[in-house]
Amino acid sequence: MLANRVTKTLSGLSAAAMLCLAALFASTAVADQVTDAIAERIAPVGSLCKSGDDCAAAPVAAAPAGPRSGEDIYNASCTTCHAIGVSGAPRFGNADDWAPRIAQGMDTLFDHAWNGLNAMPAKGLCMDCSEDDIKAAIQHMVDASQ
Repeated sequence: MLANRVTKTLSGLSAAAMLCLAALFASTAVADQVTDAIAERIAPVGSLCKSGDDCAAAPVAAAPAGPRSGEDIYNASCTTCHAIGVSGAPRFGNADDWAPRIAQGMDTLFDHAWNGLNAMPAKGLCMDCSEDDIKAAIQHMVDASQ
């Protein structure tokens, strides 16, 4: 009888211990899944490529060969505002819009384009444009507006 009681008690403890261990392992697996999900959400979206790294050998976009025409520059940078007259910009091909500006002279037109004036940002946001590029774009707009 005593032996039966001891056996039942030990089997009861073993079952309870096994349930505790099973619960512990299950909670550890859930914790690992949560940790993995958090790590995935906060992982960097990009990487830094430094000189000397293998990724640093990526080809660089070629710079335009030779000078660009005034029309090319206008189409790339100026048309956004000058095609429809955004914020009072003189419209391309509109003699009435351009006449008072043309009367001020090319030096003034260049100064306003290069340094910005009112709503027009410096260089019309063509940050890779040289002085000659800006002058060519202005000449293109003036020629089309006389």
